[in-house]
Amino acid sequence: MLGRNIRFYSLILIIIDTVVLLGAFSIAYIARVQYDPRPLVANIHAYDYLYNFILIVPFWIMIFTLLGLYQTATYNRRLLEWAKITVGSFIGILFVIGWQYATNQNILPARLVAVYAFVIATVLIIFEREVFRFVRNYMFKRGKGVNKILLIGTSDVAKDIATNLSQTSKKGYEIVAISGPRRILPDHTKSKYYSKLSHALENISTDKINMVIQTDLYDSPDCNQKVLQATQSNHISYSFIPGESEFYSGKNTIDIFLGYPMISVYQTPLIGWGAILKRFFDLFFGIILAILLSPILLIILIIKKIADPGPAFYVSNRLSQFSKPIKLIKFRSMDSKFGSRDAAEEFREMGRKDLAHEYEKHRKVENDPRITKFGHFLRVTSLDELPQIFNVVRGDLSLVGPRPILPQEAKLAHGRTALLHSVKSGVTGIWQVSGRSELSFDERIELELFYAQNWTFWLDIKILFKTIGVVIRKQGAK
Repeated sequence: MLGRNIRFYSLILIIIDTVVLLGAFSIAYIARVQYDPRPLVANIHAYDYLYNFILIVPFWIMIFTLLGLYQTATYNRRLLEWAKITVGSFIGILFVIGWQYATNQNILPARLVAVYAFVIATVLIIFEREVFRFVRNYMFKRGKGVNKILLIGTSDVAKDIATNLSQTSKKGYEIVAISGPRRILPDHTKSKYYSKLSHALENISTDKINMVIQTDLYDSPDCNQKVLQATQSNHISYSFIPGESEFYSGKNTIDIFLGYPMISVYQTPLIGWGAILKRFFDLFFGIILAILLSPILLIILIIKKIADPGPAFYVSNRLSQFSKPIKLIKFRSMDSKFGSRDAAEEFREMGRKDLAHEYEKHRKVENDPRITKFGHFLRVTSLDELPQIFNVVRGDLSLVGPRPILPQEAKLAHGRTALLHSVKSGVTGIWQVSGRSELSFDERIELELFYAQNWTFWLDIKILFKTIGVVIRKQGAK
């Protein structure tokens, strides 16, 4: 939905980023040359220094562009934007050093200028974008720069979009008019309602519409053509959001087949080089974590043997990628006589039908009587999960992914197991860091399906950082 307002916002960001980068280079030069008494590597005049960086900044902006820093998918997500700014600034500094080497002339009066420039540029650009985000949200609240939308649809997708956009003033979209059955109208809506499509299209100019979103194609090709022609004749943007999202989510490619555009749909974007990168990341950090955590694992093992005699590890049969069975390794947190069968059966044998019912509904219980005192400590601190790092090194699990489910839980996914297992299961995942322990099994599956269909490397990084936070605060889903 690249409307005129979005293009304008991206253009403003490019201009401001350019000014901020030049400012950062200038501050770095002044800080090192004028306020640091140590000798310089080369005496570079301020004019020559600034001239070189005026030539370099467009390449830096190009790096930001390639990283997607001028796309709504990035600048509407704060943590992702910060991460990409940091990476982009680092690559930019490497480019500066490479420029100096390639031209065989000193453009930096001292090596420390590069460090200063990297830190200052990163901090200033993040600050600048936060200020700009605040100003943009303030303008949205006052109705300035908002995309005025005509929503056309008949499905629950149309109703969901209308409801969500009616509940926020920060997204920069306003549903001005809706065409479709009355059931898609959100409660207490201020949008105009058109029961007939033709009336909605006739009033596009009157309603000051600058974007049309259609969620369902009509059976009549003529109706669909009328919608498209109306947007073209009024020179406004048109976007189609499919009601059958499963056919378009994941990774899509468009090719030409016998002269026709052909959309190929993959279950997940985690294919090809993405899968290779993820496995390399898992193996590299898995080995490092296994080495660093080995003293902690040994201490827990000794205490476990003293506090809870019996097997120290609990090996559970789980399903991972492509529903492949794996042996999941954890520190045993339950009494050794439990855990060999389905939890609901064990609860019933204990005379706890209430817990059996709770487990069958949520696939977990709040207060599990099978857990020992030391096992409770391990679970609360998430230390019982540490041995799974060996599953990661072995390739059974990824650091981030859907929770590996029990074989008997596969039937509860209602035919969505194949999609869920299109990616490798993980030690942590989007459900664990959601902060919502009350999620039902179905809701948890929905979250993890979102991860499978919308994977990015940055999403993994975000989940890993969130995992650290929820473990320290003892929050998050258990």
